[in-house]
Amino acid sequence: MEFFLEINTEEMPSSHIKSGLSQLEDKLKEDLRSSSISFSRINSYGTCRRLVVVGNFAPEQKDRVEDIIGPPKIAAFDEDGIPKAAAVGFAKKHGLSVEKLVVLKTERGEYVGARKITKGVPTKDILKESLPKIIASLSFPKMMRWGENPLRFSRPIQNVLCIFGEKPLSFRVGEVASSDFTTGHKIFSPKKIRPKNFSEYRKALAEHHVVVEQVKRKHMILKQAEKKLLSLGAQIYPDEELLDKLSFDVESPHVILGQFPEEYLKLPLEVLSTAMKEGQNLFSVVKGKKQLPYFIGVADVPKDSKTLIQTGNQRVLKARLEDAKFFWNQDLKIKLRKRAEELDRVIYQEKLGSYEDKTQRLKKIAVYLAHKLEAGGEKKSVAEAAELCKADLLTEMVREFPTLQGQVGGLYAREEGYLANVWKAIYEHYQPLSMDDAVPSSFSGAILSIGDKLDSIVGAIGIGMGVSGSKDPFGLRRNAQGICKIILEKKIDLAFSRLVDKVLAVYSEVFEKDKEDIKKRCLEFFKGRLQHIFENQGFRYDLVNAAISPGIDNIYYTYLRLKALDSLKESAHFEPMILIAKRVNNILRNQSQIYKINSELFFEKEERELYTTFTIIRDNTLDMIAEGDFTKAQRMIFRIRSPINTFFDHVLVMADDKRLKRNRLALLQAISKLLNKIADYSQIVVSD
Repeated sequence: MEFFLEINTEEMPSSHIKSGLSQLEDKLKEDLRSSSISFSRINSYGTCRRLVVVGNFAPEQKDRVEDIIGPPKIAAFDEDGIPKAAAVGFAKKHGLSVEKLVVLKTERGEYVGARKITKGVPTKDILKESLPKIIASLSFPKMMRWGENPLRFSRPIQNVLCIFGEKPLSFRVGEVASSDFTTGHKIFSPKKIRPKNFSEYRKALAEHHVVVEQVKRKHMILKQAEKKLLSLGAQIYPDEELLDKLSFDVESPHVILGQFPEEYLKLPLEVLSTAMKEGQNLFSVVKGKKQLPYFIGVADVPKDSKTLIQTGNQRVLKARLEDAKFFWNQDLKIKLRKRAEELDRVIYQEKLGSYEDKTQRLKKIAVYLAHKLEAGGEKKSVAEAAELCKADLLTEMVREFPTLQGQVGGLYAREEGYLANVWKAIYEHYQPLSMDDAVPSSFSGAILSIGDKLDSIVGAIGIGMGVSGSKDPFGLRRNAQGICKIILEKKIDLAFSRLVDKVLAVYSEVFEKDKEDIKKRCLEFFKGRLQHIFENQGFRYDLVNAAISPGIDNIYYTYLRLKALDSLKESAHFEPMILIAKRVNNILRNQSQIYKINSELFFEKEERELYTTFTIIRDNTLDMIAEGDFTKAQRMIFRIRSPINTFFDHVLVMADDKRLKRNRLALLQAISKLLNKIADYSQIVVSD
């Protein structure tokens, strides 16, 4: 049966809408599962005034079958099957005739019991109880109360519409009672609509200037913009974040094309696009990579026949661009080197010092990285970029447009005549800002970005500012994912744990806690981020765990390890090899002592053959691992399966002779150590 719910509110920010929809979906699914109600789909849609969820649910929850165990069968019936007092008493206690008793097989043997079937409750009754709790439990970055209503929500709730099986569901959310209607566009068509199903709901809203699907609104914005710009041969400057925001900010998107004076084209595209985006949510218009004196805006109206919206945006934008032009010209009067001298007056973090302190740490880390990555030619440029990369925090442009930090510093460095690998490193050192953002294009930028982000992470963890739940005030998750993304995309072969050691060393005596403990927590934090990244890329969770468990001393090699496991998981040799590895691990599980192999103590033919095969495979495999060829190494390891099987079939590992026992355990320990260099096979789930 079809279910759909609409929570109609005053205008919400786009971030609240996305969060609310995600929570609604998750909480509804969780409630249905816990109530044993089957469902085939749940989709969510949102506008600035509506949170909508729709799905198909079973009309009632599944019948619950409960087995009540009574006395043992032997105590309940005699040899001829005649019920004894125990059976009669148990049946009477549960209101059953003796004939209704069943025999239940348990781990302790056969028992007499009763099978109780509880009829499933209608889904509508469960939803009436659970929906008010689900809606009231939604949380948002900022919440409010209104009137006498005790409920806290993103914005005041105006109405709640809920239909199940084409009939309204009645319940209350705070002081708001659910209804059988919704309304069209708040300004242009606020008429009541009484839909019986989602198809009617969607169609009726469209007739009243509301497009309920956010994907459709996004498509409408792009198509209208394309049509507006066709005669100019231009496109909107790509900004997925702004497009996503605007698709949630409107219910009936109408695209406008406006102009601004050409004199402002002297400003860089980054400055122009940011000035348009921040405050006014306007797109830059470009032809190739060149800014044109136009902008694209999106309004929540059917049309702008008198061009009032266009004219208003043009007037406000001209003032903002005039400010940006003034900031640009004023900032260029003071050199970045001069500004950098003032960084000691700007606090980075109370316990971690000023931005001057961070700059000096970053310089040491960046030079170390350039050396370790054999980028000797980058040492001078990354050192210079590190000295200047935070100077733009003191510029008027960044004070007005904080999102330009880094970028505007790079642009100013370019204007001052610095070499490309210096100004580009400054420009790119905050990238990537998310998993969808591009990594630095220059190697010097990648080095500076890794160094800056890792300095922030180690510093925060070192003073106890870790991540807890959804709270991440220092942006540690984002920084860690940025480092991983750079390493993976740039294919950087790096001893990561040594890099963490270097960062800890440059902090000198800042940390009161044990540095080894800080290092351990940093590496654990990165393990968690890598796991999140790999699973989001679609890799199986058990393969991810198997690839990460041996350690992340080399993050790129961890990825290669995972790719090898993923590429070979369908091989006929894969699961049998996993089972053998698990058997080896099981034998070694309680062996805390490490033994040394003595080849002269291998008396049985099968153990000699296994040792010989192992040494050949080990020598070849270690070279492959050193080169990062884990696929080839994995295929080589497959060859050890047959001699291990033969060894287990004919040789007693736990021999009475302690010398033989220890030597055989030593061989298995050596094999296990080699396997763990490729993956932790104990983490992999097999079908048998």
